[in-house]
Amino acid sequence: MSRDGDIWFVDDSPLVRPYAVTRGRTSGADHDLDMLTTVVVARPTQRLRRTEPEYLAIVALCNTPVTVAEVSATLKLPLAVTKILVGDLIAEGNLVFRAPAVTGNAPNELNLLQAILDGIRDL
Repeated sequence: MSRDGDIWFVDDSPLVRPYAVTRGRTSGADHDLDMLTTVVVARPTQRLRRTEPEYLAIVALCNTPVTVAEVSATLKLPLAVTKILVGDLIAEGNLVFRAPAVTGNAPNELNLLQAILDGIRDL
């Protein structure tokens, strides 16, 4: 049991399990979010119904476009948890998102990566 005013921390992060942050959910809204999906606050902004600190921090961070991976890293939350929380905010109209572009040039990209690797080996 902790004394009044004590907060439990592990590595400068509050000791809260991921399932507590997501209320036990393992999947979010119907949005297929990738770690490279870009999210930004919707304009005009909707009233934020959720007052948990994680949601407030995400909205504050997304005043400029950021990727889901950046949100996860900045808030020190697991990527799976971040996807659920961001999905909640998208579903409520607080955030808008854009999926990463798919180029369809996988063979060409693979050849480019192989050429770069060969060049590095030649150094």
